[in-house]
Amino acid sequence: MKTTIYLLLSILTIACTGNTTSNPDFEKNLATAQKFIALHGIEDWQSQAALIHDDLDWQPPVYGASTYGKTEHIEAMKMYQALFDNIQYEAQSWLPGVNEETLLPDGSVRTYGTWTGIHTETGISFELTAYHAMEFKDGKIVRGGDYFDFNGLMNSFNQ
Repeated sequence: MKTTIYLLLSILTIACTGNTTSNPDFEKNLATAQKFIALHGIEDWQSQAALIHDDLDWQPPVYGASTYGKTEHIEAMKMYQALFDNIQYEAQSWLPGVNEETLLPDGSVRTYGTWTGIHTETGISFELTAYHAMEFKDGKIVRGGDYFDFNGLMNSFNQ
């Protein structure tokens, strides 16, 4: 009897709290995030720019850098695409993000993975572990950041 009561209370608790393991926007936002990164690999910054919200607030991977907006992020994408050829991203995982206050899934996307490519000036290839976080508004990327060792990457070409 005691087990039955606990089981019923557990079912009731789960039913009342709703589905806390997913967000209805996650799959759509995941597709946008994956498309955004794939477009980087084919160096199509114009199509990438169409996936960025006008109110973008982005954290670049440079030590001491402040967040910046859409215009600056587009310039950064163009810089990477000029500096490197054969840019590829191999994701180890694509994960749902959570709201900082409620800790419930909020439709945002996080990814851990490895970038590879070739530095155009030196011909040196690279492999870089990275983390990227993306939040969405109106189906576009509105907030997030790139987290990797940018300075180490750039210094690796000064051999």
